Amino acid sequence: ATIAQSHGLPVISVPLPSRREVCRFTLRPVTSTVGDFLQNIRNEDLGVDRATIHSTDGCRVASSTLIGHLLTNDFMLTINDKSYPISPPHKDGVEGTESLDEVRSLVGQLYTRFDVGHHQLLQEQALESRIDGLRVEMEPLEKLKKEMSLKASRRTNMLMWGGLAFMAGQFGVLARLTWWEYSWDIMEPVTYFITYGTAIIMYGYFLLTQQVEYLYPDARDRVFLKHFHRQADSKKFNIDKYNQLCDEIARAQQDLARLRDPLQLNLPPEPIRT
Repeated sequence: ATIAQSHGLPVISVPLPSRREVCRFTLRPVTSTVGDFLQNIRNEDLGVDRATIHSTDGCRVASSTLIGHLLTNDFMLTINDKSYPISPPHKDGVEGTESLDEVRSLVGQLYTRFDVGHHQLLQEQALESRIDGLRVEMEPLEKLKKEMSLKASRRTNMLMWGGLAFMAGQFGVLARLTWWEYSWDIMEPVTYFITYGTAIIMYGYFLLTQQVEYLYPDARDRVFLKHFHRQADSKKFNIDKYNQLCDEIARAQQDLARLRDPLQLNLPPEPIRT
């Protein structure tokens, strides 16, 4: 049995027992194993009952050993009862090993990138399909929610403007009573009690709402939510389901953005802007 290089790959010539013919086997140092090579010999000649490889010191080489490691030293090929010493063509030891390791590392990186890229593509398609399904499910709820929000906003604005009109009317009545009907000496206690009564009403609002302080934006939001929830109850609008769908869409979009991150795609990150 002999071994030589052909087109950059080692080719081993082995005499087969059945027809006593020499058969050439092309070895792939990076992707093939000893088990693959021995199985190819058995497939080529059905008369091969036993095929093993041993090192020069008599130790059997495992079937999972890569061909690239096998070719770094001399070995014995045993077919049935005959053994053939094989001496691979030696390169510069360290250089050959480093070159083989570099090729193996490159092949591993390419395989990983292709496999991860395919997996990421499947995950991206699944997330996009999930987002589309959630949006279709939320579309009628979103339409109804916009209608209720518009009505609640209108009623809230009417109430806010109504409060302003009431305060302006109160000012006009007090001014009329102070300068036309009566005098300030008579109206001063009245305005005092009106002011104190307003403070009592605001304090009662604080006790009912448990808010830290009375703020007009918070009061407006409270009125808006009150009208909105009243409409939701009358129209059987499921607020919990709507919020759940919004959260699921947000999480899916976040996962999709993280999946499309350049670092996940093995791409260089964007430069830092200064």
